[in-house]
Amino acid sequence: MATDGARAGGNRALILGATLLATFLTAMEATVVSTAMPTIIGELRGLNLYAWVFSAYLLTSTATVPLYGRLADMVGRKPVFIAGITLFLLGSALSGAAQSMPQLILFRAIQGLGAGAVQPIIFTIVGDLFSLEERARVQGFFSAVWGASSVAGPALGAIITETIGWRWIFYINLPFGIAATALLAWSLHERRPEGRHRLDYAGATVLTSGVTILLLGLLGGGEGGTIRPPLIGAGLTLLALFVLIETRVPEPILPLDLFRTAAIAVPCLAGLVTGIVQFALPSYLPLFVQGVQLGTAGDAAKPLGAIATAWTVAAFLSPRLLLRVGFRAVAVGGMALIALGTAALVLYRPGTPIWLMVINTTIVGLGLGFASNATLIAAQNAVGWERRGVVTASVQFTRTMGGTLGIAILGAILNARLAPVLRQGGAVDVNALLDPAARGSLPADALAVIGRGLADGLIQVYLIIAIIAAVGVACACFLPNREPQPAPATAARTGASGS
Repeated sequence: MATDGARAGGNRALILGATLLATFLTAMEATVVSTAMPTIIGELRGLNLYAWVFSAYLLTSTATVPLYGRLADMVGRKPVFIAGITLFLLGSALSGAAQSMPQLILFRAIQGLGAGAVQPIIFTIVGDLFSLEERARVQGFFSAVWGASSVAGPALGAIITETIGWRWIFYINLPFGIAATALLAWSLHERRPEGRHRLDYAGATVLTSGVTILLLGLLGGGEGGTIRPPLIGAGLTLLALFVLIETRVPEPILPLDLFRTAAIAVPCLAGLVTGIVQFALPSYLPLFVQGVQLGTAGDAAKPLGAIATAWTVAAFLSPRLLLRVGFRAVAVGGMALIALGTAALVLYRPGTPIWLMVINTTIVGLGLGFASNATLIAAQNAVGWERRGVVTASVQFTRTMGGTLGIAILGAILNARLAPVLRQGGAVDVNALLDPAARGSLPADALAVIGRGLADGLIQVYLIIAIIAAVGVACACFLPNREPQPAPATAARTGASGS
């Protein structure tokens, strides 16, 4: 039974199963690629394009989140979800068949175009069907599924890569996605929203174009990591134009007046920080384990799995802490743990044991779980039903944007640091360093030189991550401890709010 005036209904148990399955799908995708990437580079070549495999996916999935949210209000949740997950599965199948790094990047971008619809629509559907009290319990299921699939992702990616081949890390999405789509299509019934809406085409186009050009400038178009200031300037200009457009259109895809409230602005700023850490570690930690320590994909999976496990634990503990000590204390504590854990990354050396990395990344995972929950719930609590969906999407948007831009900037820095080392290495293929089967063919002196260069570049990346995390601690201090509950007139409708 729906809580939103019979606008949506159906078998809630089956709908919950479908949305949990889709959550499992997207969470697995976020981590399963990480441990396989060094092996993929070893086969397809193109270390200088490493960051783009992650950034292309994040770019398209981030830029489309606000657009999918608006479309869901106009035509309904189900058709938007089905269209999005179909695109995601198409991109997955094509990624598995990629024959070069440029192809893989293009197909990952198609994956992202679909993924942008999955998470926001899932939480909107849950908000439509479950009351506020029910959603408090349902969210525990989503946290458990997200954590379990994230934990399984790096390990599964390593197992698949070392047995049947890395291409199956993409093909494995197909059965889960088809099952989730069929289940939701059959069980969810909804009435198309009434009234006419005007989609912000200009805002969506300018936002996507601005972020794309900005990334091209930061990554130098994929050519050696050379930063291109003209492209960066053009991207920033388009983003400034996007801000102007959003202040003038009647139904903006990203209402800017939301950010005048500290309870919303601070979570979005914190989202930028947590997004950088959340996406940068799975991107750049395996490079250290496999490229500097000469480990395997299985070795890299262990510290990444620790992050996901700790995040899940913190997600279950944080609601009780929020009720006792308030939003600010939990957010500051979480950010402090992130800062402590990322600062320890700078101390990594070739001989650093994996078990010590696991302890380190566990601290980061706990911090991400506490900080992410505290800031999101604080933002949601600051508004009534009629704006809770867009606020949730805004926090998710800034978090993923932080990850997208962070990976791009850090990738440019790493490539710039590696350039002189690669010149020193002469004709040696640096991609072979990341492939356990091929690295034995490298001369010992070249292996040592390239390994040291990669270590120096990655330590530089980790230092920047640690500084950003420290800024996040200061940012969290400005979060209001508790916001007043919505007025009774709007509070009565919270059962239909976005989660």
